[in-house]
Amino acid sequence: MLRSLHNTGRLFRIIFILARYRVLFFWRSSDNAATGKRLAHALHRLGPSFIKLGQALSTRSDLVGEEIAFALAQLQDRLPPFSSKRARVIIEAQLGKPLGALFASFDNQAKAAASIAQVHFAVLHDGRKVAVKILRPQIEKAFARDIALFYWLAGMAECFRYDWQRFKLKQVVRLFEDTIRMELDLRFEAAGAVRLRENLKHDAGFYVPEIHWDLTTRRVLTLERIHGIAISDVEALKAAGHDLAKLVDIAAVSFFKQVFRDGFFHADMHPGNLFVRAGGDIAVVDFGIMGALDLKNRIYLARILHGFLTEDYAALARVHFEAGLVPAHKSLDSFTLALMAITKPIIGRRLSDISVARLLGQLFTTAEAFEIEVQPHLLLLQKNMMITEGVGRMLNPDVNMWQVAEPLVEDWMHKNLGTRARLREHMQEGLALIRTLPSLVRDAEAALSRVSSGGIKLHPDTLAIMQAQRARFHHNWLLFAWIALGVAAIMAFAAR
Repeated sequence: MLRSLHNTGRLFRIIFILARYRVLFFWRSSDNAATGKRLAHALHRLGPSFIKLGQALSTRSDLVGEEIAFALAQLQDRLPPFSSKRARVIIEAQLGKPLGALFASFDNQAKAAASIAQVHFAVLHDGRKVAVKILRPQIEKAFARDIALFYWLAGMAECFRYDWQRFKLKQVVRLFEDTIRMELDLRFEAAGAVRLRENLKHDAGFYVPEIHWDLTTRRVLTLERIHGIAISDVEALKAAGHDLAKLVDIAAVSFFKQVFRDGFFHADMHPGNLFVRAGGDIAVVDFGIMGALDLKNRIYLARILHGFLTEDYAALARVHFEAGLVPAHKSLDSFTLALMAITKPIIGRRLSDISVARLLGQLFTTAEAFEIEVQPHLLLLQKNMMITEGVGRMLNPDVNMWQVAEPLVEDWMHKNLGTRARLREHMQEGLALIRTLPSLVRDAEAALSRVSSGGIKLHPDTLAIMQAQRARFHHNWLLFAWIALGVAAIMAFAAR
């Protein structure tokens, strides 16, 4: 009861601020672009959790509309810094040494201050320049309180409008909570950076800074300082002699490799996190939000992208039906025509002539008409695709970065969907089955032991058949395993 009263009081404050910024009923606005900007300002006023929530909602065009989603994607995660004195106290408490013993010099002025943490520059005793990221004091308690409120609001919304259950609001909050929990432990961010650096270490053109684990804890992260030109400063890039078209190629290829080859990607590659170094490679910072995709989802995404790029709308429609995204009772032909109607007008046009927000809006309208379930685990990737595409448009509006990646997609699909790939898949399934055989034998013996001891009553004829089958199975399973291994070896050799 007390919690509900507390949440109700906070709800009134939220309503007051939304009303003050004229976004209380933002979905009824006639000028969604302006409304989106006012909503972003209102969320910024409400504090750190709402800034993060706004960024999460920027992936949900189906909830807020494409123009508002685009405005929320531009929401800047900037807050006034906390004092350098507090920063020093946190660092010394976390690392267990005086600041002077840890760094040769430490810049008291924060270089960046966001809702969760702020960054200071420092120099190690061996002369290496680093960036030190420090969590805000008491930030965990603030987010825990706000997330509890978000769950309460999601439940209230789904009770108020039954059809909103399709939007999976509680699942959105849960995904948001999981993301925030990872961001509130800087060791996870460090681990994400290390994994990304390892994945891309042999790829030219894209650089991930080194992590200093001896100076990293749950609340403090120390990493190599990046020197370069912000990728958003196009004029400075031109003045420095950088090839903008090549930078688009690097961004497209790196995005492809992270998503499809590795299944692990930087999920916040907005211009503020990308820098161009003197040698022409792109360096990325801020690893608080990382995404992961299993092979099944990567194949699904590759088939979708390939369908769009090759204009094979029938195949594109089948992908959605096979993945179970479109209910079986819907018309495949109608869905094929809908996809063609949405994408045909934009295929082959310059990025500067394409409205990504309009396309996404049309796609989500179609999604509602065909009862497509929203897939929360793909929303992070969708947002990152929008951001990466925006970077490409900013650098060179004459280049379609997805067409740059098309040969890579086709080659990856050939390797993962061709005959050899299917042989490897069947081999893996066979090996998985073999690994389960011993447990199957144990389970069968346990069940028959229960039958024999009177734990389960069966007809005598059924018991005799089961005992005979057990004898045959126990005698032949090892032979079957060796045969399966032999077939797997042949398949593996054929797939080389």
